[in-house]
Amino acid sequence: MTGEERRRVEAALEAWEKSVLRPALARAPERDALFQTSWGTPIQPLYAPRDLVKWDSFRDLGFPGAFPYTRGVQPTMYRGRLWTMRQYAGFGSPRETNARYQYLLAQGQTGLSVAFDLPTQMGYDSDARAARGEVGRVGVAISCLDDMLALFQGIPLDRVSTSMTINATAAVLLALYLAVAERQGVAPGQLSGTVQNDILKEYIARGTYIYPPGPSLRLITDLFAFCRTRVPHWNTISVSGYHIREAGATAVQEVAFTLANGIAYLRAAEEAGLPVDEVAPQLSFFFNAHNNLLEEVSKFRAARRLWARVTRERFGAKDPRSWMLRFHAQTAGSTLTAQQPENNIVRVTLQALAAVLGGCQSLHTNSMDEALALPSEQAVRIALRTQQILAYESGVADTVDPLGGAYMVERLTDEIEEAVLAYIDKIEGMGGALHAIGFMQREIQEAAYRYQQELETKARVVVGVNEFVTEEPLPSGLFAIDPEVEAGRQLFLDDLRARRNARVVAEARLALEQAARGHASFLPFILDAVKADVTLGEICDSLREVFGTHQPSVVF
Repeated sequence: MTGEERRRVEAALEAWEKSVLRPALARAPERDALFQTSWGTPIQPLYAPRDLVKWDSFRDLGFPGAFPYTRGVQPTMYRGRLWTMRQYAGFGSPRETNARYQYLLAQGQTGLSVAFDLPTQMGYDSDARAARGEVGRVGVAISCLDDMLALFQGIPLDRVSTSMTINATAAVLLALYLAVAERQGVAPGQLSGTVQNDILKEYIARGTYIYPPGPSLRLITDLFAFCRTRVPHWNTISVSGYHIREAGATAVQEVAFTLANGIAYLRAAEEAGLPVDEVAPQLSFFFNAHNNLLEEVSKFRAARRLWARVTRERFGAKDPRSWMLRFHAQTAGSTLTAQQPENNIVRVTLQALAAVLGGCQSLHTNSMDEALALPSEQAVRIALRTQQILAYESGVADTVDPLGGAYMVERLTDEIEEAVLAYIDKIEGMGGALHAIGFMQREIQEAAYRYQQELETKARVVVGVNEFVTEEPLPSGLFAIDPEVEAGRQLFLDDLRARRNARVVAEARLALEQAARGHASFLPFILDAVKADVTLGEICDSLREVFGTHQPSVVF
């Protein structure tokens, strides 16, 4: 827009405000509502060219499939290929979860997403004292190779992409997955999928860590190096903002802390001798899709653009694949309500729409009953159908970045990028994400406190919770875990330990411990151990003996 054109637009806008807007406000003032972003800046009543004074369409918007990827990482986006539809699932025993996977695949799901129970996430077998009461509760219980074989029975791993939400024990679960593929006759080079493998966000926001940060980062970079040559199509880390947002962060904090963690992982890889262009293409990201539609769309676009600039300008990456921020999105579990659970279908639809308009590569939609119990089959089917209706009926997948160029979206995208960059520079000034864990925790806590105050004062309305409340009984037919699962798991592991070769197990554990005390890569030794029927808990116990466990400092 030329200077003369801009002046004409500004003059017209001023005339509209004087002759149309002000009289209208005098007759009927704006409603009393919280017109602001999640990070606290005001939302303007109207966005116009004056809000994009510094904006350059070639520099900041560009074209899809080209730097800075604001409009998407693929030139045709969903016209060429729809996002992968993953429904995060796992509960009880491996056989029960396998039945759910078979059901979801039959309903049209296009990728698997594995939820593991807390003992598996924390490095304990199902029969460990620390596992009591938690076996199979929030995910599937996995302790050994036989479990993993049962989990993927009848599922061809060369034709299905698998995402595993696992962090502290990511190397063990990947080794188990590789061993299953070998049994199926599938070469590692044929596998595609992701392990989350993001330990920094566990220290910051979630808590399923085992070892201190140093050994944990070594495990991560060893996995990077191993997959670079052995499993080249595998995403070796999914840098996760999802759990940061679930802990109470704003949209800006979610992106800032996630990208700061991504920077820390690239630095750790460099220190381990891994060139950025060999590591960055195998990084993926995992973001939360929250309720504010336009804010969320802008968030995804800003994250993509900023990561492209960070990898190219700060790390000197030359490969365009290193610049691309590819991300999985999940709708916001923290927004689901136990009250009037049918309302969650609407919330999830809006959140999924934001992820699609923001250019996600894969998506999980939460089920309406998850605030009450693990999802039922009917609720899971509705959640999956939500994605399918968006893909095939809504029209939003028919063009690339349909909101690109919208004044509000571009202004929010710029605003988020600027605020995120300020956070990243502050974190870098502290020595990087590893040294800024306490700072990030405090920022999240303060944001969560502000949000809770807004709910309690009704400055922010949640339908069915603090407004439009009804008294109604809990819905019937909620899904429940069989209470006999834990006892059955204990019997199964007793049998495994009785029939395996104790000498081979001992040798595998000793070799792993020696590797941990030296500088050799962990992954080959972990792979040998799982093939010898060493359990997940035993592998983690061997590493605990060498590294110890992380003792957090409490931050308020």
